[in-house]
Amino acid sequence: MNLGTYLSRSARHWPQAPALVCGDRSWTFAALDRATSRLASALAARGLRPGAAVASLAWNRGELVEVEFALYKAGLTRAPINARLGRAEIEHILRYARVRVLVYDAAHREDALAAIDAAGADCLPVPLDPPQAPDPREVRYEDLLAEGRQEAFLVEVSEDEPCVLNFTSGSTGALKAAVQTVGNRLANMRKQLMSDESRPRPGTRYLACGPITHATGMPLLAGVFGGATTYVLPTWSPQAFLETVEKERITATFLVPAMVTMVLAHPGAAGHDLSSLTSVRVGGAPISPQRLREAVEFFGPVVAQGYGLGETTSVVAGLSSEEIARAVKEDPELLQSCGRACYDTEIRVVDEAGRELGPREVGEVVVRGPDCVREYWREPELSAQTFRDGWVHTGDLAWMREDGYLFLVDRKKDMIISGGFNIYCTEVEAALYEHPAVREACVVGVPDERWGEAVKAVVVPHTGAAVTADELIAFCADRLDRFKKPRSVDFVAELPHNRNGKLDRKAVREPFWSGAARRVN
Repeated sequence: MNLGTYLSRSARHWPQAPALVCGDRSWTFAALDRATSRLASALAARGLRPGAAVASLAWNRGELVEVEFALYKAGLTRAPINARLGRAEIEHILRYARVRVLVYDAAHREDALAAIDAAGADCLPVPLDPPQAPDPREVRYEDLLAEGRQEAFLVEVSEDEPCVLNFTSGSTGALKAAVQTVGNRLANMRKQLMSDESRPRPGTRYLACGPITHATGMPLLAGVFGGATTYVLPTWSPQAFLETVEKERITATFLVPAMVTMVLAHPGAAGHDLSSLTSVRVGGAPISPQRLREAVEFFGPVVAQGYGLGETTSVVAGLSSEEIARAVKEDPELLQSCGRACYDTEIRVVDEAGRELGPREVGEVVVRGPDCVREYWREPELSAQTFRDGWVHTGDLAWMREDGYLFLVDRKKDMIISGGFNIYCTEVEAALYEHPAVREACVVGVPDERWGEAVKAVVVPHTGAAVTADELIAFCADRLDRFKKPRSVDFVAELPHNRNGKLDRKAVREPFWSGAARRVN
């Protein structure tokens, strides 16, 4: 089988319909099919055999979609590099994944060439933008396309073959790659097509706001299958998002919680016509119940959320827009949930021995299904820890309600232990978000001589809001068990986020533990 088949079939069904739009460029299904066949056949002609790794390093642009589908067609392994990574991490990926071709934009050219040199990689550098002073090793992207042929090019591959190396940071900070197979990606596509409220079809206009090399780009394959048009936002900003949704009459999008916060706080946001939106999916990080209520009030009853990991390829639990709307009206506890298991996914909450726990008992989330990864790339020991007996051990702590709704409480490594009590950062943050002055909050454990760790809140207030630390501490004490309330509150202008837009709790926590004699993990 070959995932590129779905693009070729859509090119037959809707040849002149728009498949992809980015900035002032657009591709019909027929044009995208031809371009991807050219690139796939050109890479094969240069000696790349199925399974060889090809990496991309660029800010959002349409050519990244061409690369993705060309690699599907050629049976090659895609190694997307986060555009915010530093040179040392790029070098690590090139060496670690044995990358044979690196495609990059002008903004990353210097780092790309230096990383190839440092890695000592047998790697062809392919600039997307014509360089003013070309390196003799470089082959321009357009020239590489010209080497191929536009006739159908599809290499038969097994569903067990590697398809995408999904790089994430491990607990030590080192990059590791979940090996998403062809079958995993196929299962992801099927799952999206099974969704009544977000299934892509002709007329769907999906806006990819974040890096399309990562979670934001996961709907691309299903979108191509269903005949949808994908709009790629070159650079994220709340203003660009609002203007694009209004101008292009976008129907569906995906936002991480930090993006939701930025849109809601953006001056003049309410003045934009967003009535075309029928699906706003939120994921990538936990979102507080209060922020979810605000999102529903702003976007309307079209907000859904999901929970998934790179190790599960796609969303494994979801809360539909209908469920969220119902929760706002009559089931406020449900706003804290990330939903129930999606379609053919199985989810359990287990104890340290792997025994399934009863309702409302906190344990580790384990997941099983056809989209779940079986290994990390070249990491047998880490693979053995995470992938056991067919289950992915997520490292997330949660409890399950009697009706099957999953409630995440924290990452294992982020849990605060104060005076022998377990305190979950997200629970304290949810209480803080109820206060009207709080725009964003991060809760961490800090050293405490008496209790081992104490709860500290680091808060970004809304512009012009006046609130004191004592007020927030008292506010939380009214809503939480008293041992869970923050012992101290710091106010900052902004909080750090990682390269994927998630709150960087480790960066917030680190200064408080620098120089401490003992570190609690």
